[in-house]
Amino acid sequence: MVFDHGTTLLLQPARDFLYQVLNFGQYGVFVFFLVSGYIIPASLERKGSVRSFWISRAFRLYPMYLVAIALSALAYYTGFGKIYGAENHPLQSLASWALMLPNLLTGVNVPNVTWTLSYEMVFYLLLAALFSWNAHRRSGTYALTSATGALVLGAVLPMGALASWAWAGGRFGGHGQLALIGVADVIIGAGIILAATERGRLTRIGATVAAVAALILMLFNQSYPYPWSGGTILALMFTGTLIYRAEQGQVRKRTAAAVSAAVLALTLAAGLADGWSYGGQWRWQWVSSLVLAGVTFGLGLAVRRFRIPRALAWLGLVSYSVYLLHPLVFDAYRDIPVLHQTHPLGIQILLGVGLVLLILAASAAGYYGVEKPMQKLGRKTSKRLAAPREPVAVPAKDSPQPQT
Repeated sequence: MVFDHGTTLLLQPARDFLYQVLNFGQYGVFVFFLVSGYIIPASLERKGSVRSFWISRAFRLYPMYLVAIALSALAYYTGFGKIYGAENHPLQSLASWALMLPNLLTGVNVPNVTWTLSYEMVFYLLLAALFSWNAHRRSGTYALTSATGALVLGAVLPMGALASWAWAGGRFGGHGQLALIGVADVIIGAGIILAATERGRLTRIGATVAAVAALILMLFNQSYPYPWSGGTILALMFTGTLIYRAEQGQVRKRTAAAVSAAVLALTLAAGLADGWSYGGQWRWQWVSSLVLAGVTFGLGLAVRRFRIPRALAWLGLVSYSVYLLHPLVFDAYRDIPVLHQTHPLGIQILLGVGLVLLILAASAAGYYGVEKPMQKLGRKTSKRLAAPREPVAVPAKDSPQPQT
């Protein structure tokens, strides 16, 4: 993603050549969602608690997310950044950021990469609902359903239909969009709170309501990038989960391989069928991004038991801060005229290295100053608020013991 955004400013000839066959940003997003689908469900199931899961996610994601939004606003008001129109609709923007769903609530994605967090949140909501109903292990079915939906519905799904209705003078008049966002926030937020009560039926009702609301938004109110994006992304995430289950012996590996191949075929077809008018280069990029993402994920699985170099492990630690902060660094560069101009190739390479080092330094500060202490606080909070577990029955000394 850093390469994708950075080459819009520097090394443009290299970008023009490479992007004839591969969209690096799209490829990176697909790899991210496969990895997330592999990791996140394991985390939920290991905790065994919807409450602990949401506490963990909140302390993991929100602190640095809020810092990034604040830094974006500061950069904009000092003339060294962009907030992409959020200043024109501040209340709507704030409401769309509240649950990290801006891309599904027709809000402004600030920083601009955070459109992916909207789909990540939908996946979390679905996981919590499925886990509460003990239906979370059918990952292959969910992957195939999502991929089929992307193919079948991709050509007919609207982009921002609910918000378009709201702006068109629905019952809420000129404040329709803000009302829509507020209602969605209340429904999903209340659902999460109910789910976190860990009280059986309340948990199931809350988790289900929140998940259904998020799915409706994903189907009828996406704002970027394509109508079939939600189905494709969920299909990739559930495929990552399916592969995790195959590794744990919960699903036969042959079944997982067959389903993964079917998901790849369906998502390829979804993009090619509905994006045919985008041109030959776009079609090449769609195919290569999906296929190479699958290959990359497979290679990662193959070498995961090898010792990871410390530098790469460290990059993994700061990756969330890199994700959130690199657009701010590039936006600042763009707004400094003495830097953002045509330079010889050697100067461009030096500038690129300097920007990467600056991003890494800022991300290290974000991780050690914000992420790490907040994650530690989240673990303490989770332990303090952990739902009480039923005591395990201990047999009396004179009772017959089970035979093994």
